[in-house]
Parts: sequence; structure tokens; C-alpha cells
Amino acid sequence: MSLRIAIPARFASTRLPGKPLRLIAGKALIVHSTERALACGADEVVVATDHEGIAEAVSALPVRVCMTPADLATGSDRLAWCAREFGWAEEDLVINLQGDEPLVPVAAVQRVVETLRRSAAPVATLATPIHEAAEVFDPNAVKVVCDSAGHALYFSRAPIPWQRDAFARDRERLPDGAGFLRHLGLYGYRAGFLRGFPALPASALETAESLEQLRILAAGFRIAVAVVAERLPPGVDSEADIAAVEAALAGQAV
Repeated sequence: MSLRIAIPARFASTRLPGKPLRLIAGKALIVHSTERALACGADEVVVATDHEGIAEAVSALPVRVCMTPADLATGSDRLAWCAREFGWAEEDLVINLQGDEPLVPVAAVQRVVETLRRSAAPVATLATPIHEAAEVFDPNAVKVVCDSAGHALYFSRAPIPWQRDAFARDRERLPDGAGFLRHLGLYGYRAGFLRGFPALPASALETAESLEQLRILAAGFRIAVAVVAERLPPGVDSEADIAAVEAALAGQAV
């Protein structure tokens, strides 16, 4: 069972064109993200991209590049392409490390790996407790509820579980022991599952919530969820994010 970290890096970006090649502290964003992946101790790090400039940017690093079609819809589709192209073994573990998130803690990646290794589920991810009512009602904060074994039952942009009696009285604060969890979008997959992921039918749930992981649940597969205390640092989606990440990198050890 090999551990592979794959970094999907698409050149086109509506909000920040050419994002992977934008310079942060003198290096392209994709280089920072790739260096973070290399610090995680994987057997192989792969950059999955549709752009020769991105491939060139990481050419000096000990990584493998997989050139993927530009029309693939998601990062998961790019990883699935890599799994098929490179013939990864069924039980190999593949971590999806986004190319625009150069601050992801190594410990968070390791927790996903540990969760996937200990579970029979084909997919693993992270969640963290929510303590503020405003976050529960924020549709940009994806919530998850789990079964007693730590497998996801459902993901939603709505408040779940709905605290019927408590919210009838007060929606400004959370009741004690409410147990709300916010999903953190760091995923690990078994390569065999990943290869078949693009063939899974899009579900009505996925379309309604605009959450790709619901396709997995709707198809009857399990997602193992590890609860962690720490939030993931923000990624890069805007010019302001570039400045914030640059400042964080200046004072942060890997």
C-alpha cells in the first residue's frame, strides 16, 4: 500500500487568472503547495495539471507531473485520471492536496492518512466542531453529521442536525452539547475507488447542495470522518489572500 499525494492544479481561474503561477514570496503558488506535499512523507507526489507552465514551475522538484485534459470538471477528476494513467494499485492511498492551499498542516494530512488506513471506507476526510451559531447558519460553512462509527451520514450547507426545540426558542446561540461539525475539505481516497469516481452518476442531492461528496454517499459508499480541533488555514482565491499567505509563510515553519 503506497501513499501518494496528488495536487490538482488548473491554470484557468475566474477570480484569479493563472493562480497556480502567481508569485508568493518569490515562488509560484504551486511550488509552495508542492513543497508542503513533499514535507508529508508520501511515497510519491504528483502534480496533475492541464498547463505546461505549471509543469515547468515544478520541474526542479522531486515530483511526477501528470498532464490532464483541460476540460476535466473537478480536482477529483484529475486525480482519477492520474490513478488510471499511472496504474496505481487498488489499495494505494491518494491524498488530494489542493494546489491553492500552501498552508495545509502536515499533521492534518497525516490524520487523513491514518483515518483511511484504519477504516474500510474508500474515502476519508476531516471535520471540526462549530461553536458559533452564525457559522451553523452560514451556507458557505458545510456541515456534516456522522454515525456512531464516524462515517458521514450527510453533508449540507443547512444547519444539521436541526435543533428543533432549541432553535424554536433562540437561533443566536447554540444549545449545550449540540455537536455541530464543519467539514474541512481535505480528502483521501483508495486508488481503486478513485479510478471509478468519474463514472458515478451525479445525484439530485449533489446538484441541490452543490457538494460533490454527496455523489459518493448517494452511490452507497462510505466516507470516514476524523474530528480535529484545528481549522485548516485559508487558501488563495483573491489578491488579498496572496498577501495573507505571504505573511503567514514568512513566519511559519513547515
